[in-house]
Amino acid sequence: MPDVTTEPLVVNFGPQHPSTHGVFRMRVTLDGERITDVDMVVGYLHRSMEKLAEERTYIQNIPFTDRMDYLSAMSNNLAYCLAVEKLAGIEVPERADYIRVIMAELQRIANHAMAIGAYTNDIGTYFTPLMYMFREREKVLDLFEMTCGARLTTNYIRIGGVAFDLPPEFLPALRRLLDEMPERIQEYSDLLLENEIILARSRGTGVLPADLAINASMSGPMLRASGVAWDLRKADPYCVYDRMQFDIPVGVNGDNYDRLVVRLEELKQSVRIIEQAVEQLPGGPVKVNVPLAMRPPAGEAYARIEAPKGELGFYLVSDGGPTPYRFKIRAPSLINLSVLKELLVGGTIADAIITLGNIDIVLGEVDR
Repeated sequence: MPDVTTEPLVVNFGPQHPSTHGVFRMRVTLDGERITDVDMVVGYLHRSMEKLAEERTYIQNIPFTDRMDYLSAMSNNLAYCLAVEKLAGIEVPERADYIRVIMAELQRIANHAMAIGAYTNDIGTYFTPLMYMFREREKVLDLFEMTCGARLTTNYIRIGGVAFDLPPEFLPALRRLLDEMPERIQEYSDLLLENEIILARSRGTGVLPADLAINASMSGPMLRASGVAWDLRKADPYCVYDRMQFDIPVGVNGDNYDRLVVRLEELKQSVRIIEQAVEQLPGGPVKVNVPLAMRPPAGEAYARIEAPKGELGFYLVSDGGPTPYRFKIRAPSLINLSVLKELLVGGTIADAIITLGNIDIVLGEVDR
């Protein structure tokens, strides 16, 4: 049998392609069915957000953050406002801190519902699990709408608190959702975790070893699925997370299946946290008055949160003026995407599609 030699084949995905989850491009080099190299091309959605933010007041920048990870606007608002409050030395009312925790965990539920549904869609389930996930996600967005009038770009968390107090109908609606969620999450688990297609496609694909995850500054479900129990809500608590009891779900193998399991488990933990926050919710004001053209003292501050996709941080520098002298974002989607080549080389094109989807990126946050 003579040796067979082949020429490498380069396949281009994107920037407009159903599998890339946004305007993302990757050039994949193939030897037969196997991937031998991956080249990422980002920047198609670059809006110069960080430089634009340096020309606007601190308060005017809050809506900018909605448009980074537009599936997690509440979390983006929160991380930015924490950075400004740290820079300016602003104390937030206790009730606002609890409301922030409730909104951040509702946002995590909405994000993970989208991530899990989209992943199972990529894997070949063709919309049915996605519609199940949308059922609960829509109820979360209903809660956002009744509180601030918006479903996606919420602009709700404000410097010094939140924009509005909870309306009277909010807590009863939230209670109904919390009562439903355990059964719904169990339903997701029953449908997905033993599904033959999901097991065959997810186990052993897109493996991220723990040492690589740590060295690449991974965070969020990407890191925890590799067996590293790191969560900023416990490691560096903010708001009132130090008063909440919850577990950190971790994986074993760091593959696509473990990332799916970790996100499902995190839904349960978010429900636990919200129930505690509702039970402990105090009365009182929900914000302190902040000047529209506030001028924090000269200095710098970095604040970070455990956003649904991982560590989201804002680094701000003030020169004493009404606008940030420097505005820098630590975006989890970009950092988590940086190991794409290591996850894909050696696998097949079919594995590449589902692994990219399983990282859970939003290009608005990658490019900024």
